[in-house]
Amino acid sequence: MRDFQAPGRSLVLAQGGMAATSHPLASQVAIQTLQAGGNAVDGALAAAAVLPLCEPHMCGLGGDCFALIQPGDGGAMIGLNASGRAPAGLNGADLRAQGFAQMQPTEAHSVTVPGAVAGFVTLSQDHGRLSLADAWAPAIRYAEAGVPVAPRVASDWTGKVDRLQGIARDHYLMQGAAYPLGALFKAPGQAALLSQIAKDGREAFYTGPVAQDMVDALQAAGGTHTAEDFAAQTADYVTPIAGTYRGHTLTELPPNGQGAIALLMLNILERFDMGALDPMSPEKLHIEMEAIKVAYDARTRFIADADHMTRLDHLLSPQTADQLAALIDPKRALPGPPSPTEHVHKETVYLTVVDGDGMMVSLIYSIYDSFGSGLAAPGTGILFHNRGSGFTLDEGHPNEAGPGKRPMHTIIPAMLDLPTGGRMSFGVMGGSYQAAGHARFVSNMVDYGMDPQEAMDHPRMFFEDGQTRLENRYPVESLAALRALGHQNVVHVTDPIGGSQAILRGQTGLLTGASDPRKDGCALGY
Repeated sequence: MRDFQAPGRSLVLAQGGMAATSHPLASQVAIQTLQAGGNAVDGALAAAAVLPLCEPHMCGLGGDCFALIQPGDGGAMIGLNASGRAPAGLNGADLRAQGFAQMQPTEAHSVTVPGAVAGFVTLSQDHGRLSLADAWAPAIRYAEAGVPVAPRVASDWTGKVDRLQGIARDHYLMQGAAYPLGALFKAPGQAALLSQIAKDGREAFYTGPVAQDMVDALQAAGGTHTAEDFAAQTADYVTPIAGTYRGHTLTELPPNGQGAIALLMLNILERFDMGALDPMSPEKLHIEMEAIKVAYDARTRFIADADHMTRLDHLLSPQTADQLAALIDPKRALPGPPSPTEHVHKETVYLTVVDGDGMMVSLIYSIYDSFGSGLAAPGTGILFHNRGSGFTLDEGHPNEAGPGKRPMHTIIPAMLDLPTGGRMSFGVMGGSYQAAGHARFVSNMVDYGMDPQEAMDHPRMFFEDGQTRLENRYPVESLAALRALGHQNVVHVTDPIGGSQAILRGQTGLLTGASDPRKDGCALGY
């Protein structure tokens, strides 16, 4: 139970339908779409089209998405991988010969073909109830009229101006500076493109003048992209993977995403009596941090395009969890994990929508870094993501950059089945943190009895770039205790770690929503 005298958010309760996103306008549009007769897929697509206008540094039609869909009839859960592939001309050996030791996030070689549009069209055609024209009508209006810049977005924008290059500066800066709080951000080029895709389908984006505009821009920036690369892009249905944690079943998508690492982390934590430790205690933080280190070491070694990865069963096996848990000393920290061979990012949006029939959508959507690669297509202003930064240039690695490959992906949607029969659609933003964020969110609920809002409000920590990072709600005594256990470079972070959204559908159909205060968004229901 929250302290009603303290700042905080109450759970949102409803029965007709619910949406939780990182911006109020996107949540509202999703609800309006449900009330207009759309289902959860239509609501999710409506919100997904609005969010690039609300958070243009986080997501856009030039990015990727992944989704889990639970049909309202109780059928099998559906997984969709709408991540883009590298152009046929990308080759790790060529980049090494040019002197690159790592993928460069602001170079055209880091741009993989955008996959989100293929995913949105596929979801609409196969699972939606409304046309894309109806679902995207609110986004088209907002793109033309403008969206006021929200507080968290204004804060983020200010620090990312230098990322933007060339024509992108004309589209995403106001007189050469970041858009300030309350300024109207308009995107008429995106309005026209959304209308065109709604009318003509994926071909309007992946072939013809729009695709050629993107190809020309990328080639001018040094990319190897061709019209054939764009025309070949597809969204693919995949079989979800799942694991249990103290009687709760967590469902994730298979690689090239890092969902398997969330399952591995929970398998490791299940070997410890986490519930016996105070959730704010250094002892609990230590065990969790050690689980992050060993699980993320496995991620760096193994996660890659599904066609190039052979160790998924190994990552999910109980024996692997036993062996890794045995490495954890409750009294002493392990050395930090090897630095990741791929570029690290933090910019993502996650949304979830549930309708009155019980259909649930868990969808995550990103352009990787803030404003992606910083490159944009002149005709539409679409920002190109730099998801290819997730590749490594280590020769022979399963995640080595190569033609037609999908890079290791950090963004992961999830669903959690409760022993009581309820099901929760949720996701955690924050780049590499997401797998650890899933594990912590689940542990907060299962081990400590937190409700979804409490679980996401709880302070966070992560090990990244050689630092043990804690949000500032942890007392300085906790930092000192971790240093005494051997943790390296323990610091308070200045920015919050990630964000999250969740909707729990109980056995009776009651919907319970939560939205992370680290973002501008909210959960809404009716």
